[in-house]
Amino acid sequence: MAEDQIPKSKWEGKASADLEGSSAEQVWPLLADFCSLHKWFPDIATCYQVDGVPGQPGLIRYCARAPIDNDESTIKWAKEKLLSLDPIQRCLSYEIIESNLGFKSYVAIMQVVPINGGDGSIGCKIEWSFVCDPIEGWGLNDFRSYLDSSLRLMAEKMMEHTLLSTTG
Repeated sequence: MAEDQIPKSKWEGKASADLEGSSAEQVWPLLADFCSLHKWFPDIATCYQVDGVPGQPGLIRYCARAPIDNDESTIKWAKEKLLSLDPIQRCLSYEIIESNLGFKSYVAIMQVVPINGGDGSIGCKIEWSFVCDPIEGWGLNDFRSYLDSSLRLMAEKMMEHTLLSTTG
């Protein structure tokens, strides 16, 4: 069998970011609000519900970046379906069901985990793991770096929000 005929294996990876001073109880509702991704994710300009019931598996959101130079044809977008939402474990999973980003299959799990023996007195961290088919135009390390830097920026925005809401 020629090398180019060997089926490509799935990509897997995990990113995590610490949120010092923000408890898991403060951060989880921000992440669990499935259609508010645009408030936290650096590249997302819009995110809204397309179908389903908020907070219930089956909810579908549409996420998109802003157009470049007001050119609508440059908009990168995805429709994502909420697969599970577990408030006890502070964990959700979702899949990309349609996009123009080169994804064939993509399933991710995001979880908010307390730091410091479970009492969360230091803060929490967000863990984002994924399994997907190789993505057109990307290398696995580039994709992992993108998720890692995006999650760090998300964590910074969420930390600012929780600090402002406790002091303000």
